Amino acid sequence: MWSFCKVFIVKKLNEIAVLGMGLLGGSITLAVLRSLPKIKAVGFSHRPSTRKKARQLGVATKVVDCLAESLCRADLVILATPVFTFEQIFDEIADSLKPGCIVTDVGSTKLLAHRWAAKALPKNVYYVGSHPIAGSEQRGIEFARDDLFDGADCILTTTKTTNKTAVRTLKDFWSALGCCVKMMSPAKHDKIFADVSHLPHLTAVALVNANDPDELKFAGKGFMDSSRVASGPANIWVDILLTNVGNAAKGIDKVTAELGKLKKAIETGNRKQLEKLLDNARDKRGKLIRDKIRAKEMES
Repeated sequence: MWSFCKVFIVKKLNEIAVLGMGLLGGSITLAVLRSLPKIKAVGFSHRPSTRKKARQLGVATKVVDCLAESLCRADLVILATPVFTFEQIFDEIADSLKPGCIVTDVGSTKLLAHRWAAKALPKNVYYVGSHPIAGSEQRGIEFARDDLFDGADCILTTTKTTNKTAVRTLKDFWSALGCCVKMMSPAKHDKIFADVSHLPHLTAVALVNANDPDELKFAGKGFMDSSRVASGPANIWVDILLTNVGNAAKGIDKVTAELGKLKKAIETGNRKQLEKLLDNARDKRGKLIRDKIRAKEMES
């Protein structure tokens, strides 16, 4: 399977351009160098300091200073920048893309990205949404890894008008980088990831902010595990949340309702109800862990 994917990709893609050389962007180019060495991986960042560091680390075939230069020969362009930059970038790159070019992104929300792409990109350029479920609370090119996508899910989002050949090419591309590719609509994607990604971040933020700094000195492993994702970069998460407002707000309402149930059971001394709520969470998480182990997404 792997050799098939690589042969297919080499025929379809000769050069890719990654716009944004942070953790994800740098990891993409590194993974291409490792898994698809016949494809040229061109990196671009608007920050001179990031371009300098990317060259020093050797994360791409080449890192260019000019946005237009990164695009002129690209068969695939990947946006690895904050979500709210997409609209402007689509406008900026539209006239520089060659016919048949595929454009994708690694953003955590998809509905607005599809709308912006449909509005800005020419008809002979094909947009498909990508969301590799990989990364960490760390940021910056210095944390890029060529194995970041090994075993990770990658969601491709499509609409009725999405070009099927572009979808197949991207599916093989992400598979060759180590991902397990899954498909869904932009609306379904944003609903699901508001609940399983955005909401954990929000609850971690609330947990940390609800505690006094002096009390946090006594926090143990449980608190550190529960609050880890609150260390993520604020500017990235602001973009994610403000491009998925309705789903994020509904998620907060659901958690608030569950906290309300716990509060009521505690205040009324309802031991049976409190045990039921705690047991339900433990059982659901236990099933989740077993499913992840069965799917080889985590070790036992």
